[in-house]
Amino acid sequence: MKKIAVVYWSGTGNTEKMAYAVADGAKSLGADVCVMTPAEFDPDTLASYDAVGFGCPAMGDEVLEESEFAPMFDACRGKLSGKRVGLFGSYGWGDGEWMRSWESDCISLGAILVGDSVICNEAPDDAALADCRALGAALSA
Repeated sequence: MKKIAVVYWSGTGNTEKMAYAVADGAKSLGADVCVMTPAEFDPDTLASYDAVGFGCPAMGDEVLEESEFAPMFDACRGKLSGKRVGLFGSYGWGDGEWMRSWESDCISLGAILVGDSVICNEAPDDAALADCRALGAALSA
């Protein structure tokens, strides 16, 4: 059984909804899934999971949330090489540049991006939630 972490930060609840859909998708294939906030996750925790779904909305000038999520993600950077990673998050403006930058960053760190990253404008609709479930299934495959 694969062990999957879903780590997210959400200010409005949109990315939280996405996180639980990612978790549902992973569970549908029998994975053992733990949903956590950045405060509950660190580089040492990362090693105990087969894959991790990271979720963060776009903030400011299309960047990751800077007070909780980005510091946790930065601390994990050195341990992402070879790790299966899926990315998701919501945004309220822009065109998804934060996700493209985040994907490039993960690739440069040696992470193995799994499935298609999922972004949605504001609250996730049924299609976005289905995409999140597909991402979760890809993480547990």
